[in-house]
Formats: sequence, structure tokens, C-alpha cells
Amino acid sequence: QVQLVESGGGLVQADTSLMLSCVASGRTFRRYGMGWFRQAPGKEREFVASINWNNGYPVYSDSVKGRFTISADSAKNTVYLQMTSLKPEDTAVYYCGATVSSYSRSRRDYGFWGQGTQVTVSS
Repeated sequence: QVQLVESGGGLVQADTSLMLSCVASGRTFRRYGMGWFRQAPGKEREFVASINWNNGYPVYSDSVKGRFTISADSAKNTVYLQMTSLKPEDTAVYYCGATVSSYSRSRRDYGFWGQGTQVTVSS
């Protein structure tokens, strides 16, 4: 029903910026809320931010609030994560997911995932 493809990851220095994109496809994708998660080696996949296609209201984890911005462009079927003031602790594989539970912070509520994109921040 929903296919998700992330892009935009890379190797950057601390205190720089990076933009991630997640392109959604499928006839029912707009029924889902969208979220960004990240997972570092040996750690649990953790919530980063979420947004709803209908109202556009964002929700952020405390660790990224004030530095990251999530947005959705319905014309391009794309959700973005604008990351600024990047820190080495932001290093992880970043995944976008789709959920029927709006603004969910739990990865178990997300039924569809992209393949992930690597973000590495050097100190």
C-alpha cells in the first residue's frame, strides 16, 4: 500500500546542516502519519520527529527540538527532515515510516518503512 524511499544522507562536519527526503508512493499513503526515526549501531531505533499530511503539525524528540525541522510537501509526495547544528551524537541510519496513529513516538505503530539513509557527523 505504501512505499517509502529516503535520500540525502552523507558525511558532514559538526555544526553543519543536512536535508533528508522521504518520497512516498501508493494510493493510500495520505491516510498515514509520517515519522523519522534513527538507529545507531547497537542501539534501539529511536523517534526523531513526526508529522501529519492533513494538518502539518510537527512533533519532535527532546534531543532534536530546536535543531531539526520536519515538513511535508503533498504536491511532491515528500516528507523532509531539515537538520541543522548537527552533532556527532546525531550519527545514525535515518528511516522514515508511515503510521495510522498520528504523531506516534513508538516504532511499533509504524507499518511501513523506507530502506534508511546513513548520516555521519564528524567532530
